[in-house]
Amino acid sequence: MEEKGTEWLLFAVHRLVSWGASAAMIFGGIVPYIPQYRDIRRTQNADGFSVYVCLMLLVANILRILFWFGRHFESPLLWQSIIMILTMLLMLKLCTEVRVANDLNTKRRLFTASGSKDEELKAYPKRCFLDFDMNFFWHWSRFTDYVQCVLAFTAVTGYITYLSLDSVLYVETLGFLAVFTEAMLGVPQLYRNHQNYSTEGMS
Repeated sequence: MEEKGTEWLLFAVHRLVSWGASAAMIFGGIVPYIPQYRDIRRTQNADGFSVYVCLMLLVANILRILFWFGRHFESPLLWQSIIMILTMLLMLKLCTEVRVANDLNTKRRLFTASGSKDEELKAYPKRCFLDFDMNFFWHWSRFTDYVQCVLAFTAVTGYITYLSLDSVLYVETLGFLAVFTEAMLGVPQLYRNHQNYSTEGMS
């Protein structure tokens, strides 16, 4: 009886540790972005954070999910990718709202200083994904444009993956690109810090 009780206790501990490890794997990736999100929301300034970090993580995790259809890996890693995609979309939503609001405030201050009523009536120029202007790629004025871009990328790569699932070379290349993109994650932020000559605003 004692032996069975010990076995059950060990089994329960093992399951608890397993669930804890899975939870850490699923949610651990988004933890560094929580203070960044709170900092941007508190200061209403997203200049110190590169939105290209969000782009790279979105691409990497979408490719990782598509790779899963060709070669199944552990479920916690799959859920980690889904949670990370949702987190990056939330980051983009906040950064877009803050940037547009700050640009509008700056423009109002300039108009007030110049005293030009005609210019004040001019609409704020909106940059859209469907404009296909590469000069403003990933610097759009609405969050919906980022969602459209992500959906378009997912649809195109998903269709190509559907047609190429039987190709081992394609599936392995997909996995490599997912890992390589995530490995280069620090580059956009490093470039932004170099442009600003500062790390201010980066958590």
